[in-house]
Amino acid sequence: MLAPVTGLGRVLAVAAAALVLGGRHLGWVEPVVVGTALGGALVAAALLAVGRSTYAVDLEMSDRRVVVGERAVGRIVVRNTSRRRLLPAHVELPVGRGSADFPLPALGPLAEHDEVFAIPTTRRAVVVVGPVRSVRGDSFGIVRRRVRWTDPVELYVHPRIVGLGGAAAGVLRDLEGQATRVISDSDLSFHALRDYAAGDDRRHIHWRSTARTGRLMVRQFEDTRRSHTAVAVSLAPADYADADELEVAVAAAASVVAQAIREERAVTLLAGHARLRTDTAARMLDDVAALEPSDDATAGTALAGWVAREVPDATVAILVTGSVCAPADLRASAVHVPAGVRTLVLGVARGGEAEAATNDRLSLARIGALTDLPRILRRAAVG
Repeated sequence: MLAPVTGLGRVLAVAAAALVLGGRHLGWVEPVVVGTALGGALVAAALLAVGRSTYAVDLEMSDRRVVVGERAVGRIVVRNTSRRRLLPAHVELPVGRGSADFPLPALGPLAEHDEVFAIPTTRRAVVVVGPVRSVRGDSFGIVRRRVRWTDPVELYVHPRIVGLGGAAAGVLRDLEGQATRVISDSDLSFHALRDYAAGDDRRHIHWRSTARTGRLMVRQFEDTRRSHTAVAVSLAPADYADADELEVAVAAAASVVAQAIREERAVTLLAGHARLRTDTAARMLDDVAALEPSDDATAGTALAGWVAREVPDATVAILVTGSVCAPADLRASAVHVPAGVRTLVLGVARGGEAEAATNDRLSLARIGALTDLPRILRRAAVG
């Protein structure tokens, strides 16, 4: 239960006491009458707030995960669990930094009342809905008796992402074709034949060559590198022309990671100073919804070094930043990515022309809108 006397009520209480005491001290009747009237109003307001509320309240959300632009729909159900009639009241529902107020009519014994509400979403965020509180008091706001009935609920507003499908195949594919120079007898990439030696696995005998040479020949393999995609996005406001540009960058990074998760590829997402969850797309998008710009977040030109430290086994690195970062600086910073790692530096310039250029294992690309992402990934993949 919250403190019942409001700021207005405290002011009136002080004024009533001052008028009564001052009037008696000076022998004036009028201040005493006014002070007494104010005191009576306080007592009447307090009586309206008195009484035991026997509610059972449920806060329901049709979906706790929505995409930017969708309306989140919820319902408050209030039941009178007592055998007596309850007086009218109000229900407060905090939503983020705001609050909604619903009138609650008088409820008979075991009666029920429900209110349906909708929350518009315009930005990626985690919105705290609730707790639901009942409010009883006077119409002037002198006394307010608030009782909390539910726990708050988190509403995740996910960024709107784009499906990549085959567009990402060139960048996100498993790199079975990138064989190392380490020779192995048990990997997947066939390399050469050699004479059989004691202890070799007979399953690797190449019978056609054995028949041709008259000697037992076994297959020899090269170790292959299993792809691990590292995606890092800058949350530093200084890297972006405006807040909308940053939102496009976050959505682009989330789109790439969601595609990797759907394809069951190993993927790591770095943002701000944290490694986000990537075990499922839903959890990843929950974490992305909570991201906020920060002046001390890892800047665009430092993303390559961050990937090198946090994901040393990465085979693909995708670094996402804004239009303020100079391409020359981004190209220079990419040297911190370990040698042999396929690297894509993706800049976002809202309204700009989409373009991509590839030099060896480094691609520099730019998108003007999120819808450019599939086409640019295709272009970067083919070089």
